[in-house]
Amino acid sequence: MNDILPPESARWEWLEAIVREQMARFAYRNVRTPILEHTQLFVRGIGEVTDIVEKEMYSFEDRSDKHGQAEHLTMRPENTAGVVRAVVEHNLLYDGGKRLYYMGPMFRREKPQRGRYRQFHQIGAEALGFAGPDVDAELILLARALWKAIGLTDVRLELNSLGQPAERAAHREQLIAYLERHADKLDEDARRRLHSNPLRILDTKNPAMQELVEGAPRLLDFLGAESLAHFEGLQAILKANDVDYTINPRLVRGLDYYNLSVFEFVTDRLGSQGTVCAGGRYDDLIIQIGGKAAPAVGWALGIERVLALLDEQGAEVPVAPPHAYAVVPDASAMPVALRTLTQLRERGVRVQMHAATADGLGSFKSQFKKADASGAGFALVFGGDELARGEVTLKSLRDGKGEQRALALADPDALATHLQSSAPND
Repeated sequence: MNDILPPESARWEWLEAIVREQMARFAYRNVRTPILEHTQLFVRGIGEVTDIVEKEMYSFEDRSDKHGQAEHLTMRPENTAGVVRAVVEHNLLYDGGKRLYYMGPMFRREKPQRGRYRQFHQIGAEALGFAGPDVDAELILLARALWKAIGLTDVRLELNSLGQPAERAAHREQLIAYLERHADKLDEDARRRLHSNPLRILDTKNPAMQELVEGAPRLLDFLGAESLAHFEGLQAILKANDVDYTINPRLVRGLDYYNLSVFEFVTDRLGSQGTVCAGGRYDDLIIQIGGKAAPAVGWALGIERVLALLDEQGAEVPVAPPHAYAVVPDASAMPVALRTLTQLRERGVRVQMHAATADGLGSFKSQFKKADASGAGFALVFGGDELARGEVTLKSLRDGKGEQRALALADPDALATHLQSSAPND
C-alpha cells in the first residue's frame, strides 16, 4: 500500500479530471459507496470459489452489536457489488435505468508487483437497467474516448460472450469431461477448480497448459440464438464506429457474476499485468443481491496501470505549475502582497507565495531560486520601490531573456489577464 505524493499526485488529479469530463459527456453520474461492506455481499456477488473470495479479501469480525451479534465485514476488493447493493438499497431503478461511475481505492491481499498493489485504485462505469448491446457498446466507446483524451495508444480490445446460465451449464459439462480426459496435464490450481469453477481454467497463465486450453470446447459454440444476436449486435455497433477488436474465446473474467458480453482492453507493455480495463454484462447480479431482476453492464480500469502504461509510452502528463511566484523582499510588503495574491486567485490565477521560515524570508537571490524551481512562468516582485509607485514587477522566468515589466496594483484584472495569457506553461 503506497503513499501518493506530489508531484506524482498531480498526475492522478489530471487523469481524474479527464475522467470526470468524459463521464459527463456520456451522462454518467458519480456514486460513492463505503469502503467497508458486509462480507456476504462479495461471497454472494463475486463467487465463493473465486480467487478474490478464497484468498485475497481483507475481512474481519466487527465488535458485537447491542444484540450480541458480530458483523462480518470486508474492505471492498472491487466496487461493482457495492454499487449494485446501493442501487438495490435505495431503489434507484424505480424510474428507469441509471448510468453511474466511481473512483476510489480497492483492497486485495495479492503479491505486490508492478501495477498490482494491495491497495489499488479503480475507476468504474456501470449502466444498470439497460438490456441491449447498444449500452455494452456505449461503455466500450466511453473507454475509447478516455484513451484518446489521455493519449493512451498501446491497448487493444478483446471480446467474448459468456452466454446465459443454461448455455454455460451445457458448456461446463463438456469442458469438465474434456479436462478429466487430460487430468494428467492439469496443474494443481486447475485440479482444484475442475469441478468448482472450470471456466477459470481457460484463463490460466501456465505455459504448460496453453495447448490443452486451446483444444478445449469453446463456449461460443454453445450459445443460443438470443445470445448470439446480442453478441453480433455489439460487434455491429463497434464496426460502425471503427472500433478494432479481436474475439478471444478464452476471455472469461475472474468474477462469477458475468453473462453475455465480456471485454478487456489489454497491453503487452506491462508484463503479466496486461489488463488495463475490463468488464462485461452482469444481468443476474442485482437479483442475487436481493433486488428485482434488472440487466446491467460495466467496466473498471486500474489507475496505477493506466499511469504506468502512459510512462511506458513516454507520454507527457501535463502538470500545471503556478502562473506566478510572489517574491517579497521585506516582511512589511506582506499585507499588500497577500491582498494582491487574493485578488489574482479570485480571477483564476495560480500563484505561489514565498513564505518565511524560522530564518526569515531569505535573500532576494534565494527567493528567485525558489521561484525558478516552482516552475512558475513569472516572478511577481513586491519590492519597496514598486510598492511606492503602486506597482508590481513581473519578471519572466521561462523565456530565457528575463524580460520584466511593471503593472499597476490597482488593476488586478489586467494583471491577471497578462499572467494567464502570457505564461509559457499555459
